Amino acid sequence: MGIRVENVTKRYGEFQALEPINLEVKSGSLVALLGPSGSGKSTLLRVIAGLENADTGRIYISAQDATYKSVQDRQIGFVFQHYALFKHLTVRKNIAFALDLQKWPKERIKNRVDTLLELVQLSHLGDRYPSQLSGGQRQRVALARSLAIEPQVLLLDEPFGALDAKVRKDLRDWLRRLHDDVHVTTVFVTHDQEEAMEIADEIVVMSNGKIEQVGTPEEIYENPATPFVMSFIGAVNVLSPDDTWKAHHRDVPHHASQVFLRPHDIDILATPADGTLPAKIDYIIHLGWTIRLELTLENNGQEITAHINREQYKALDIHQGQIICLRAKLIRSFDNSARALPTPA
Repeated sequence: MGIRVENVTKRYGEFQALEPINLEVKSGSLVALLGPSGSGKSTLLRVIAGLENADTGRIYISAQDATYKSVQDRQIGFVFQHYALFKHLTVRKNIAFALDLQKWPKERIKNRVDTLLELVQLSHLGDRYPSQLSGGQRQRVALARSLAIEPQVLLLDEPFGALDAKVRKDLRDWLRRLHDDVHVTTVFVTHDQEEAMEIADEIVVMSNGKIEQVGTPEEIYENPATPFVMSFIGAVNVLSPDDTWKAHHRDVPHHASQVFLRPHDIDILATPADGTLPAKIDYIIHLGWTIRLELTLENNGQEITAHINREQYKALDIHQGQIICLRAKLIRSFDNSARALPTPA
């Protein structure tokens, strides 16, 4: 039930939406296509679904060549961002729609719809219409409808993008549990790094129509393959490797055009010590357990962000406008082949 994409390209006029793409999605896995707008993630998803035709390359689903198969013949469930439910049909009839088209026996349809309503925790709302549901409930109906035909593959295009933050969080947790129950091979598109990190088995990071890196959330975060991945996944300070940083981190390559420093990889000291740099506190922003410090380096005016926890904040007893000292625990840079070069403090 896996997916294999071989040398797939797609162009719209002069715009190259997909460079040659090669990707393997393991059977039963939950994979995120992650990237900014215009990165090609939705185009790739639509090519896999058969909603778009690739210019070159091939698509394999369950080891079968599906390149020229219709959407219906690919046995794919597709969920759009804006639900696409039939407003004039009840929840139950929305879920049963494709089964009616396939002329399933009525009793079998009823049993399948009952099972799906229970699966998405909407058994009590089967006779309501979409307009009588919340956004989160409508999205669960859309997911149930996509699962009705027992698809080999489930594809979701920014499924939670139209929902508020609290509902998005609840549905992310629910989708992860649902996937663990049904084990259908699932690929979802998102531009939300936290969403991808939270629920995906693997993340495919895309930029400018090509794949930058494929890996588990931990691999992507801890060992970014390119400057783009480093800057896109998680909070990071992108700094120029001027003499100030090179003096304190002698392993920073002279040819590096940028260095990358995570906000949590910065030690905050109230007084100077070996290997520290002075910085002014511009703002202190309370984010629950995390405190974000917006800083300006005294030596060169570079702006930088640091994260500390509440205990550290209370122990330091710092205030806005104060000059403090920073020590970088881990700086990363990249050589000309975009290979990550971790630099110890």
